[in-house]
Amino acid sequence: MAEEPVKGVDDHLLDTFKNGKFNLNVRLRWEHADQEGLDASDAVTVRPRFGFTTAPLYGFQGMIEGENVTSLGAPYNPAGLDPNEAGRTVIADPETTEINQAWLSYSRWDSMVRGGRQRIVLDDHRFVGDVDWRQNQQTYDGAVFSSEFIKRTTVFYAYLDRVDKVSGSAHPLGRFESDSHLVDLSYNACDAAHLGAYAYLLDFDNAPANSSHTFGGRLTGKWKPHEDWALSYRGEFAWQTGAGNNPVDYSAPFYRVDVQANRNPILFGVGYETLGSDSGRFGFQTPLATLHKFNGWADMFLVTPTAGLRDLNGRIGVTLPYATPLQFVYHHFWSDNGDMDFGQEYDAVISHKFGKYFTTLAKVAWYEGESGYPDKLVFWLEADFKY
Repeated sequence: MAEEPVKGVDDHLLDTFKNGKFNLNVRLRWEHADQEGLDASDAVTVRPRFGFTTAPLYGFQGMIEGENVTSLGAPYNPAGLDPNEAGRTVIADPETTEINQAWLSYSRWDSMVRGGRQRIVLDDHRFVGDVDWRQNQQTYDGAVFSSEFIKRTTVFYAYLDRVDKVSGSAHPLGRFESDSHLVDLSYNACDAAHLGAYAYLLDFDNAPANSSHTFGGRLTGKWKPHEDWALSYRGEFAWQTGAGNNPVDYSAPFYRVDVQANRNPILFGVGYETLGSDSGRFGFQTPLATLHKFNGWADMFLVTPTAGLRDLNGRIGVTLPYATPLQFVYHHFWSDNGDMDFGQEYDAVISHKFGKYFTTLAKVAWYEGESGYPDKLVFWLEADFKY
């Protein structure tokens, strides 16, 4: 029996590419946005994202990924970049072509170090996310360390040199020049109790109003009181102060409680969140969050009002035949300082997956404004191919 030849370094390098993985995601979307006091926008955009990740080699791994956002001609205000469309409702999907990710990592002893441009998502996106709802994903230039070496414990640290925002490099604030640190610790005591603590120390040279120090903790868990029922909960508290070159010296709290019950094919949940205010001077900010996921899909509160924001919300969902989920969400908003009514919002979404690679979605958000906030209607239709 002939012996297999011993592989040299060149052979191993070849294997890392032969055994690597391509990824392709193409999203076609129509978004209609109509805000009171502005003309309506209709954005028809297509976003291909294509990348390649090598197989591991002695613990090392690399990835490169590019994306392009192209408008197919409908009139819209692309994140405020086209002065000819300044009177239209903003849709934050400008045309762009860029490197979305380019990183190199090393893994050993249940730990990983990664440097370069990369996605970062912490917990449920509330403070740090990739904003994948928008066509141009939010990514981060910097270095990450993550470890699960200690049983049931995850340690995460990141240094951020730059944040590549969804509005693209052509936008004045499309990139945050950063000297920021993210620390996130979590301990999985059991399914019913996951404990977390974090410190997000943000300092942005060209976006000083977003510079802050945030310290917080969370308790989350899931519980099955019966084989047909599943309950999940979240409790969270954080405290934020102005930092770096922020022109405002402020401090404000953050509270969140949420409970959800699932009994297939139905779910329902209720939540309450407060982004506090320092006596109406400045509100608690979350500039790196996947903000579309929170406080209503109409995106009326991407920047927390100076008086703060309280959000009481409820949701109910059902999985229709042919594995088609449908969900309704309601929000009522008011200020943390002064108890001003900020209005209410009604949201709904339905989606369906065709085979392994295709997904379609229809989604609507209707915001009824109060206290000077305008009404806004947004509607989406989209089709995704993901490989």
